[in-house]
Amino acid sequence: MEITKMEFNVIKSILDLLSFLFVSTLLVIKAIFYGCLPKSYKKKKNFENEIVLITGGAGGIGRLVASKLAKLNAKIVLWDVDSAGLEDAVNQVRGIGGKAYGYKCDLTDREDVYKTATKVYEDVGQVTILINNAGIASGRLLLDTPDHLIQRTFDVNVLAHFWTTKAFLPKMIESNHGHIVTIASLAGHIGVHKLVDYCASKFAAVGFDESLRLELEKLGVEGVKTTVVSPYFVQATGMFNDVVSRFVPTLKSAQVADEIVEAIELEKLSVIIPGYLGILCLKWVLPWSVISLFMRNIVNNPAPTHAEVLPEDKRKEGKTTFQRNAETELNHRVHVTEKR
Repeated sequence: MEITKMEFNVIKSILDLLSFLFVSTLLVIKAIFYGCLPKSYKKKKNFENEIVLITGGAGGIGRLVASKLAKLNAKIVLWDVDSAGLEDAVNQVRGIGGKAYGYKCDLTDREDVYKTATKVYEDVGQVTILINNAGIASGRLLLDTPDHLIQRTFDVNVLAHFWTTKAFLPKMIESNHGHIVTIASLAGHIGVHKLVDYCASKFAAVGFDESLRLELEKLGVEGVKTTVVSPYFVQATGMFNDVVSRFVPTLKSAQVADEIVEAIELEKLSVIIPGYLGILCLKWVLPWSVISLFMRNIVNNPAPTHAEVLPEDKRKEGKTTFQRNAETELNHRVHVTEKR
């Protein structure tokens, strides 16, 4: 008895589905087993011959991660626009016996990224671990955020990842050895008021990591790994120092740096800090009203400590939030109407 082409395709689809379910079950069991293993039993990356480049390395988490990796015998390359901070960070790493090099680089300038990457290759060697750590936040209501601050947020938090990765990934693929680390944020998984541009950029960073990982797997590149790290608000980085969080404590910089180094050592795919906030993944099954209620109450004002003061802000002093927001909305509508 002959079967039609349509019947053959149906049977093949059913067999493919059953095969997928069977393999998926085995992979889930494997992941659970590996997750239950003590850390001492897990294979760790040897940093002896690794050249690690960290963007935003002049201070904060970048500097802490640099020192910790230097103690593990990695060769450190730091990029930043802060020349003085960069020099201090390099000296700090060298002071503990590590090898470090500093380069001033404007991540918002694609050509500067490529030019500096070439110089690093000539001076130090092939970068094998890239940590896209640099990040900024404006911390304003969307309608109060000037266009240039939105542009800058995306230039640093997202687009720079494309330029640095394109600069170093080809040689990683060529040698089948490398690691791309994306320092994102919990704000890349769930929205926060007054951080619309920041959250959108971090959602993009999380998507960048996942898509890149899939692309490498599709190309059969097994030796190049990717990791995305998503911490909650971090203290003492100059960004969210004054954030007061209810229910969930803000994180210490050293704690986050330790988690980042461990994630690279164990080649973890994704890390949420603190781990128990991974429960926020339930947002896909909970009613929006529940998520909104939680997020509106957990942090009253997430605006960064260093939020840039613009001339118009000084004119708004003495006005209530309601008045400022109403004026912003009115001006926006008038502008849109005029354009029409």
